[in-house]
Amino acid sequence: MITQYYLATKVRMKGMADSLARETWLTSWELIRITIPVTIATKILEELGLIGYLSAILEPVMAVIGLPGPLGLVWATAILTNIYGGIAVFAALAPGLDLTGAQVTVLCSAILIAHSLPIELSVSKRAGASLVPIALIRLIGAVVYAFLLNRICLAFDLWQNPAVMFFKASAHSVDLFQWGLDQLQNLGMIVFIIFCIVVCMRLLRVLGILDLLERMLAPVLPIFGMGRQAAPLTVVGMIMGIGYGGALIIRETSTGKLDKAEVFNSMALMGLCHGLVEDTLIMAAIGGKLGGILWGRIVFSLIVTYLLVTVMRSLAGRRIRRQA
Repeated sequence: MITQYYLATKVRMKGMADSLARETWLTSWELIRITIPVTIATKILEELGLIGYLSAILEPVMAVIGLPGPLGLVWATAILTNIYGGIAVFAALAPGLDLTGAQVTVLCSAILIAHSLPIELSVSKRAGASLVPIALIRLIGAVVYAFLLNRICLAFDLWQNPAVMFFKASAHSVDLFQWGLDQLQNLGMIVFIIFCIVVCMRLLRVLGILDLLERMLAPVLPIFGMGRQAAPLTVVGMIMGIGYGGALIIRETSTGKLDKAEVFNSMALMGLCHGLVEDTLIMAAIGGKLGGILWGRIVFSLIVTYLLVTVMRSLAGRRIRRQA
């Protein structure tokens, strides 16, 4: 009897380990195929002395949110590719910038609000939300939130200690072989971070914490212009990401159950605040503080969405009165 129980437990543990390894590899492969070319491109730009020129172009925006100019390249990469592309550039540039915990949190917050725009905006458009307004909401929202967060951190002396860097950068005089070894170490660190996140996501599902988050958010969302049909779908997108929530919105839109206003409100809120678990854990793993990248982001997103809904309802009311 004991032997059978032992064997059954061993089989379950092996199945769980295989599943974790498979999920880690699938996620890591998405990272690797983006990170390697991005890292090489960043090195080429650095060797040609072009990083300084690109930083100068992006420096005005970075200065507004209290960050060094070179970090603009990190955010721009995340906007055009995804979070992992931004991390690849961050790993190459950040160790030499003497960043504080607050600065890393501000950068992470901006990335969380505005990243993967080519893909995620196409999802929003397919769902029925106008592309340009959603893009502006995300880009302007990211700058405004990063600006406010930076001012709050300075005013209250939050997270002003030197940031803890998980990535390695060699001196500029080392040869390409040593540089390559450093990048492999950085890549290994990122893969390890992904493994830890996969484990955390499994635990959160088993413990029912994800379900609890869904139940907490669903009753609140009707205040922000979403009915009973749209609210649960929006919660899924907020927690799991636009890819999940957007796909559900697209399916429901095709059935005619959601009106255009609901879809727009849903995609606006999801654009500002999505991937609350996985994306937040990734940013926390590279030094972002939860107060800024999670709680502050949620509050900011809900306030902005409420203001948008209020303004649009007011404009719609004026239009109706004029027509009457």
